[in-house]
Amino acid sequence: HKFEDFLGSIGIPQPPGASVIAIDEALQVAQRLGYPLLVRPSYVLGGRAMEIVQNATELVRYLTMATEVAQGRPVLIDQYLEGREVEVDAVSDGEDVLIPGIMEHVERAGVHSGDSMAIYPGLTLSETEVDTLVDYTVRIGCALGVKGLMNIQYVIVGGNPYRSPDLDRTPAPTTVYVIEVNPRASRTIPFISKVTDMPMVRVATKVMLGKTLKEQGYGSGLWRRQNLVAVKAPVFSMSKLIG
Repeated sequence: HKFEDFLGSIGIPQPPGASVIAIDEALQVAQRLGYPLLVRPSYVLGGRAMEIVQNATELVRYLTMATEVAQGRPVLIDQYLEGREVEVDAVSDGEDVLIPGIMEHVERAGVHSGDSMAIYPGLTLSETEVDTLVDYTVRIGCALGVKGLMNIQYVIVGGNPYRSPDLDRTPAPTTVYVIEVNPRASRTIPFISKVTDMPMVRVATKVMLGKTLKEQGYGSGLWRRQNLVAVKAPVFSMSKLIG
């Protein structure tokens, strides 16, 4: 609820949801939000025990299992939004926020970011959507007072992103929602640093030591787009797990 209050205070939307500690409370939330729902225990890493439920029967079954995983802590229930997932890594000094590039996931929202493929630059993102992503990232970094690296995951709902460019029609409106904000380095830092020629770790380390982005010769907002398309693909360790 603290994160929800924070985003509300700066006018940035997140998927509707609530935290619950009892099955009857969960069913009331589900009735209000509607199915499908994304359910997950609080305080677990890496999307562990996260599931999409389609009806009340699946919700009750999940909650019976999740109570053990959450060790008595709340279970989070969010409206599941089918949309395009977008990931942004940035360096913030508390006053300015530098974004080397925006990555668009190939899979729709719901696949863990570590298991997904991502493309730089986002090939279906409109100029308006990019501007919104940059605006939200800068506002969040400054409002949190982050000094160093941060990673934000978004979902974009609505629109007709795969329309043919030959069709003369106005794109349908979209809404950008924040999924999560991580005030730390992410697994995509090496990827986005390499493909944008932006030494994010070096820049962020200097920020943490007291040297602002301006003092390092950088501004705030989106770094210049590179003349390439790059794809991040996951590498799994299955071959190392005998049997």
